[in-house]
Amino acid sequence: MKKASVLIIGSGIAALKLATEIRSDINVIIITKSSLKDGNSNLAQGGIAAAVGPTDHPSRHGADTMKAGGFHNNPDVVRTITKEAPKLISGLVNEGCPFDRDEQGETVLGMEGAHGKKRIVHGGGDATGATLMEHFVANLPDNVTVFENMFAYELIIDSVIGKCTGAKAKDVNGKVVHFFAKHVVVATGGCGQLYTHTSNAYSVTGDGIALAYRAGAKLTDMEFIQFHPTLLYINGQTRGLISEAVRGEGGRLVDDTGRPIMNGAHPLGDLAPRHIVAQTIYHHLRESNPVFLDVSCVESFSKRFPTVASLCEKNGVNWHDGIPVAPGSHFLMGGIKTDLLGRTNVSGLYAIGEVASTGFHGANRLASNSLLEGLFMGKSLAEWIQANPIKEEAFLYAEPEQKFVRPPEGLPKKQDIQRSMMDHVGIARTESGLQKHIYWLENARIRQWLSASLDDLKPEEIERVFMGITAWLVADSALKRTESRGGHFRLDFPCENNHVWIGKRIIQCRKRMGQNEQTEASIAT
Repeated sequence: MKKASVLIIGSGIAALKLATEIRSDINVIIITKSSLKDGNSNLAQGGIAAAVGPTDHPSRHGADTMKAGGFHNNPDVVRTITKEAPKLISGLVNEGCPFDRDEQGETVLGMEGAHGKKRIVHGGGDATGATLMEHFVANLPDNVTVFENMFAYELIIDSVIGKCTGAKAKDVNGKVVHFFAKHVVVATGGCGQLYTHTSNAYSVTGDGIALAYRAGAKLTDMEFIQFHPTLLYINGQTRGLISEAVRGEGGRLVDDTGRPIMNGAHPLGDLAPRHIVAQTIYHHLRESNPVFLDVSCVESFSKRFPTVASLCEKNGVNWHDGIPVAPGSHFLMGGIKTDLLGRTNVSGLYAIGEVASTGFHGANRLASNSLLEGLFMGKSLAEWIQANPIKEEAFLYAEPEQKFVRPPEGLPKKQDIQRSMMDHVGIARTESGLQKHIYWLENARIRQWLSASLDDLKPEEIERVFMGITAWLVADSALKRTESRGGHFRLDFPCENNHVWIGKRIIQCRKRMGQNEQTEASIAT
């Protein structure tokens, strides 16, 4: 049994920002499914959006965020985070984080899709995530203990005090380890690996969503999945991310004849919001028309984008001739419903980063707002935890009671879940496709896994359980939203329906263990 004041499940930017902001007298444990740097944050090629330019302003950044999000965002949250963004950048600079600078020593600002100004701060050219991760790992204080290759599979809920008091996890040998803490923080990232084509790390399988949902936490906006328009695409397989910043620097999407495909598709052309670009590419590929990213107009391409150039070279692609691309799942706008402190509806349980839904991103995340939100939420929660100490004598390390048995076998294989999600819950959705996917999962008794014991399962089996639960939740929410907005596109409801859906959120929650199993979904303003 391990004890801490703060238990963080996950090790991305939000998690490490929280850990480094916590005072040295507060004990922190980080448990991570793989290695400390092995996640989406380390792969992030884009930068951090912040209105730090002389002609920019947080209100402009906020307006771009709202527009890209289909005006489904929480305006107060947008104002708060965009206002704080320049201070977060300044703080990182003062800490010595090596952002890219010009010959005069000024921070270089890049342009990305749906931004009205150059406001993207980068590190290492197109390796901002890795730059931030290196910075935070190098500055982890002594009060932080890290357990790698530790798969958290159940949140411990003390039914007597109605509080989340820890988590159960398995190590590489399958041994169960109990972690107890006053504050339990889920920071596991999104669910990109639910799909065949994705930019996400292999470990990002929706674990945190399933963990929290099984424990009674509310979820919201699970239908909004952002598909990044440009993944390297070779022989029907995606091989890695091609940063949106490439189009910000002049890259153009063309067909195999060299004709620009975004002309006439949107006023912003190649810099249109991500869902517009992704849908346009998707329609071309459905007609067996390949799409390429023409980078001939990008000055010093290999120097400006060393990660992308290296990716192309590793896969035998001559980027001078155009980079073959296809869209793939990239970011979850929905997730565990929280406030701006990361608090959920379950006492003692918090969520930050991509796994959480604060209302900042709306229906479609604006480029480079993800690292920004992670930094903001990590700092915000750290400040709140330090200002609200919990008395030790009021905190119980109660062992969880196991009340449920494992249901029969029959959970689908990982590849089958990914294929069905891509086919029926991907870029373009229909009522019949969504119903088919849901029926398939429920026929595999997915509902029984909501309350079943996972103690005797291997980590790879638990991962499939979590993938199935999260896939079911995404499809259920997508079926209920009878319109298209942002990252949610319905072929049978191809337009936004503001009269019915503007400002409406689909909330999913299940009743706690010990009651009759019941899944509830409601629509809230």
